Amino acid sequence: MGEPFRGVINIDIRDSAPDWSPFEPPKPPDGASSVVYIVLDDVGFSAMSCYGGPIETPNIDRIADSGVRYTQWHTTALCSPTRSSLLTGRNHTRNGMACITEAASGFPNANGVIPPENGQIQEILGARGWNTYMVGKWHLCPEAEMNLASSRRNWPVGRGFERFYGFLGAETNQWYPDLVYDNHPVDPPSSPEEGYHLTEDLTDRALEFIKDAKVMAPDKPFLLYYAPGACHAPHHAPKEWIDRFRGRFDMGYEVLREQTLARQKKMGIVPPGTTLPPLNPIGMPETRTGPNGQPYPGLDYTRPWDSLSGDEQRLFARMAEVYAGFLAHADEQIGRLLDYLEESGQRENTMVILVSDNGASGEGGPNGSVNENKLCNGLPDDLQENLAKLEELGSPATYNHYANGWAMAFNTPFKMWKRYEFEGGTADPCIISWPRGIEAKGELREQYHHAVDVVPTILDALGVEAPGTIAGHQQSRFDGVSMRYSFDAAPLPSARSTQFYSMLGSRGIWHQGWKAVTTHPTISGWGSYAKDTWELYHTDVDRSEVHDLADQEPERLTELIALWHAEAGANGAFPLDDRSALELITTPRPVLSPPRSRYIYYPGVADVPESQAVSIRNRSYAIAAVVDVPAPGAEGVLFAHGSRFGGHALYVKDNRLHYVYSFVGSLEQKIVADEQLPTGDNLILSAAFEKDGEDPPGVAVGTLSLFHGDVKVGEGRIKTQPGKFSLAGDGLCVGRDSSDPVTQDYPGEAPWSFTGGSISRVAVDVSGDPYVDLEREALAMMARE
Repeated sequence: MGEPFRGVINIDIRDSAPDWSPFEPPKPPDGASSVVYIVLDDVGFSAMSCYGGPIETPNIDRIADSGVRYTQWHTTALCSPTRSSLLTGRNHTRNGMACITEAASGFPNANGVIPPENGQIQEILGARGWNTYMVGKWHLCPEAEMNLASSRRNWPVGRGFERFYGFLGAETNQWYPDLVYDNHPVDPPSSPEEGYHLTEDLTDRALEFIKDAKVMAPDKPFLLYYAPGACHAPHHAPKEWIDRFRGRFDMGYEVLREQTLARQKKMGIVPPGTTLPPLNPIGMPETRTGPNGQPYPGLDYTRPWDSLSGDEQRLFARMAEVYAGFLAHADEQIGRLLDYLEESGQRENTMVILVSDNGASGEGGPNGSVNENKLCNGLPDDLQENLAKLEELGSPATYNHYANGWAMAFNTPFKMWKRYEFEGGTADPCIISWPRGIEAKGELREQYHHAVDVVPTILDALGVEAPGTIAGHQQSRFDGVSMRYSFDAAPLPSARSTQFYSMLGSRGIWHQGWKAVTTHPTISGWGSYAKDTWELYHTDVDRSEVHDLADQEPERLTELIALWHAEAGANGAFPLDDRSALELITTPRPVLSPPRSRYIYYPGVADVPESQAVSIRNRSYAIAAVVDVPAPGAEGVLFAHGSRFGGHALYVKDNRLHYVYSFVGSLEQKIVADEQLPTGDNLILSAAFEKDGEDPPGVAVGTLSLFHGDVKVGEGRIKTQPGKFSLAGDGLCVGRDSSDPVTQDYPGEAPWSFTGGSISRVAVDVSGDPYVDLEREALAMMARE
């Protein structure tokens, strides 16, 4: 309830007394601190130099040198789930985030919507007078709401951030990002050819947001949630940053693990007796199958370095150089933020928190990838194709990810990686620096903590009490505890005694220094959870989970398994879901309107996200554009969806109609009309694909025909992707190709707009009916809209 009015109201204002208190905006306490909350992506425990890693991060080191580093801080093992915990202080399954939002399954634990009773830190601080800004990766919004026709209730500005600039989904192309400014999509301010990179753009915007308010209210505190795409795939970085690391990883990931562990022991990051787990700690395709004979996931094993050819070693080393350049470049941008805070006199009273959202990623599989979208299509990488792209890694020509041996190396000394509830998936950097509130400088803290603990820590440090209600919603309990006690130098015991874990079939429970964890492969499709093997580790002394004590301590293991079930029940963690990446991504989910046979799209409007666009996967389809071409010379894009890494487009070049389908970036299939483009009004220019088979299952094959009206002017054989063109971004558009182009064959310059004529609309038909008279059918289609 607001303040009551205590003034005096009479008929005449001259006889009345005002009271401004009920109408004033909230004011923070005098001298309140600002908060810069830096969330890195897929960085892992041991990539950064201040955690013993091989990548120099001098600006992150600046934060560590002026504060404390935690050596037993944990996450959920995946992006959206961790980010939900970082902002709410609640466990991920209570937030509806058992998985990433693009893989929501429609159950309370995995619906992709954080309930309003789980208020977020920006909502709390904003109501108390802090300015609240966000730049970068959100990833806390259902796919069905990542579009302009949806509610903005789960967009950053709908959940308490006053200003937002970034991307809504899991990832984005760092050269051609899918950007949203506050509540609407925008194009990047420049191109890669002009020196554009997303991390620099995000930092520019963060500084702009802060300065915009500081010129008017210099003492007003702020919360900045700074979440760059680094270092999630695609690993994109300026070439000069990548080349700084040339030759630095030629020794291979096994030697790098040993070198990193030696540094960590010397620095006190891990106990002196810590040893490295084997390179393939839970199995390989040749050694393990599921309870019903299912294959072990081909993605989740690592090839020993000495088994690689010389070319493969060179390729794999370059992949690590690209990742290192990506992280080092992001570190430079973090330095820009720190420089501003110091130069403006704000650093002393600003709490800086830096974390990674999960362990380093193994999604690149044993060979790495030049196009991570293959994973979402269930398609293997081609090593020869990867080798051919070696010198282009990190550039706009690739959508790359390193081989998963580097994930093990950048998670040293732990086993496995992102997605797994072993420490390689969940143990991450956490650095807190607050000159005004933390006397410690450059010290380590060994207390066990989790992502849910950060929000209670911020509130405790700022002296803000969590509200009982937010926007009329009664607030639920926090799962987190404050870490502020650990700011002090005294080695106090951990305030946390238990933490449960569940992710994509992998499960774990930590309790008072002991941990039980399953060896269940994630996204394996194995199910049969009751048949899982559980391992037991005393992580107080065996941080790397090498010595399984299940046989020596069966009673303790039984107790921990029972505790996991109790915690999972209390946190609504069921049902468990270990389906494959392709199954997860292509599961039917809510759309704003039900699927239909015909879709109409227009020029001059925002891109349509793939989740809400027409799906042509594994089916026949036709694309028909209604255009006016008054004279020869028209050229440009009529219709485009996706990018060079997977997508298709209908366009005009050299006075001929063209169609191209890029099959996961590996095969560009192009059909060109054998007749000149006609002129006139209401021309129907179209492409029609007739599926006549599948090879392999899910990959449709058939004939693509081009038409002027109902006259066929070209045809060719093509195959289409089984899954999405991309996990996020690169939507459907008419009259141009925004972001990364489907093909480099377009005429003119970006965004390759259609010129020399005009487009009325484009219709896409997926009814499967034969187009006996395409022109008549297309006109009828328009009439129905």
